[in-house]
Amino acid sequence: MQPHPAEDLESLMAAYQQADRTAAEALIERLSPQLHRFFMAQVVSRRYADDLLQETWLRIHEARHTYRPGEPVLPWIYAIARHVRVDSYRKVRRTESREQQVDVLPEAPPHGTGSQPGPDLDALLRVLPESQREVIVMLKVSEMTIEQVAQATSSSVGSVKQKAHRAYRKLREVLENMGFGDRGRRSTE
Repeated sequence: MQPHPAEDLESLMAAYQQADRTAAEALIERLSPQLHRFFMAQVVSRRYADDLLQETWLRIHEARHTYRPGEPVLPWIYAIARHVRVDSYRKVRRTESREQQVDVLPEAPPHGTGSQPGPDLDALLRVLPESQREVIVMLKVSEMTIEQVAQATSSSVGSVKQKAHRAYRKLREVLENMGFGDRGRRSTE
């Protein structure tokens, strides 16, 4: 199966609505990696991200009739993915509130002890509040437009810009504290 260009997502989704199996497979093949990255930036374990991805595709399948042909696909899909993540988070919180922890596991040793050329992206993103992290992942990792992120998060464009600006400022601060700051800035201060 050959890859489909991004502008073809809408026609793939319309074909998927008409029970075109190859269109469904093409959508899954095309969008699963970026949806998985979206979940990995939000959660701790790969297995949990895999589960969220699978649940997202199940919900997309069940709700495919609600997609309006001609509308952008990414915001529609990311809105579903976001709801899956929120629902899962709530379910985990309800379960944890009823469970009692038996053993405390030791902390995992830090990975990337100096062998990486730069900071760990996942660790950087974890310093951000969830709403800012979500916006940054959609904008920079999934390469969505500000308008698409606003639609996917049910926010205004201004709100998305504000969250992105605050996230960039926080990330810049963290990078500077790690010794990665001021590269490319003028040193005439």
